[in-house]
Amino acid sequence: MPEKKPRLKADDWIRAGLAALVSDGPQALKAEVLARRLNTTKGSFYWHFKDVPDFHQRLLARWEELAIAAISHALSDADDPVKRLYHLGHMAAASQQGVGQDRAETAIRAWAYGYDLASDAVLRVDQRRIELLGETLNALDLTNPDFARIIHSAIVGMSALSATDMTGNKNAMSTLMAAILALRDA
Repeated sequence: MPEKKPRLKADDWIRAGLAALVSDGPQALKAEVLARRLNTTKGSFYWHFKDVPDFHQRLLARWEELAIAAISHALSDADDPVKRLYHLGHMAAASQQGVGQDRAETAIRAWAYGYDLASDAVLRVDQRRIELLGETLNALDLTNPDFARIIHSAIVGMSALSATDMTGNKNAMSTLMAAILALRDA
């Protein structure tokens, strides 16, 4: 008697979708393509999602949740705002060494150029991250809002760069944080 396969959950489809987006681009985010990837039927997909746009929306919502949680966690890890800022830099540099969330973010940002739903999710993530960075910088009396934007842009840009050149960013992030912090002592 053949062994019964475990029933897929919506999160299984979303994880498979993120992996497919990273490896094959947004054209892989279709029910039939994902069903083949998961070795199941399209019926399972439609059991969990109304249609492909619903799947896209839920995939982006999950990415958004993870992306904001990562920076929130990094910035809440220490009481001292200097330590929080350096911790964020180290966390960003460490995540860029892997193949998980950072690669998904690079793929979602590329997708956002031609898909409004992805563009809206990226905009919300960017706004929230910049807001959280601004709160930490304000605690250091660095009130110029451009600093938060610069740090966030460096994290995003370094992640994209690491996705192609596979070079680590730990030293670059530490240098950026030190340069920003030096401004408050100037």
